[in-house]
Amino acid sequence: MSQASAAPLRDRIRQRTVSANGLDFPVLEAGAGPLVLCLHGFPDHAQSWVPLLDRLAAEGYWAVAPSMRGFWPGGGAPDGSYRASATGIDVIALIAALGRNQADLIGHDFGARAVYSAASLEPARVRKLVGLAVPYGPQLSTAFVANGDQQRRSWYMFFFQTPFAAAAVAANDFAFIDRLWAEWSPGYELPSAARRALKTTLGQPGVIDRALAYYRQIFGADPGKPEWAEMAAKIGGPISVPALYLHGQSDGCIGANLAEGMEALFPNGLTRRILPGVGHFLHLEQPDTVAGEILGFLKVGA
Repeated sequence: MSQASAAPLRDRIRQRTVSANGLDFPVLEAGAGPLVLCLHGFPDHAQSWVPLLDRLAAEGYWAVAPSMRGFWPGGGAPDGSYRASATGIDVIALIAALGRNQADLIGHDFGARAVYSAASLEPARVRKLVGLAVPYGPQLSTAFVANGDQQRRSWYMFFFQTPFAAAAVAANDFAFIDRLWAEWSPGYELPSAARRALKTTLGQPGVIDRALAYYRQIFGADPGKPEWAEMAAKIGGPISVPALYLHGQSDGCIGANLAEGMEALFPNGLTRRILPGVGHFLHLEQPDTVAGEILGFLKVGA
């Protein structure tokens, strides 16, 4: 065993700030080699990627997990946008700021939307793409309108449109967040230290308001920002990057059936896996299985 692998996990993960696209992103990183960017969702933060960062580093990759825009004090969007197009541009800018021309991308939840957007906007910057828990394509938007089961699962998204949502989420030591994790990943209990770290992140000034803006901007266009509509028009079509998609069969947030048919939007290939007995936070629930799937995919043709 090398000295690096024998060191405690906390010593193998580095922290710093990377300036990109008008923001100073806090990042966690490990290893050296080909760049792999890992993007988190909600209610989550970059620390959830630590086990995967460590595994990727052990396999010869430079694994980097930035905080998504809005998830740290002073990290509010300079342009006011928390749309997929804006987070996709963040991803592209981070690749350049890290000194690379290309990277492999892994995204979970809102992070998945960010990596799909990045691959749509600048496919030459992306070697391979991995999406977790949020499928790509129009079927999710259609489900909000016509699928009663998904409407039930997505109750929180509609609640987030209300003016008192931020107060409700933070009340009673973020009991709302505990409920979402329990509903989305049935049978999985986030360890107490990790739960406290997540609530500390969400409790920082402005973070909950900005996190809710991600949801509020899904359902509404701002007529004062025509460039947002122009950028949105550039995403949503076929993605030319080879891709892997993983979804938990027991996901209580988004039904696994909504991933069906994604292959049609990936002309250079999509491998789609539905993992039994796994919920929304699949990279934490079955870290070895998920890491094995990702590494197997990344190493093909490398």
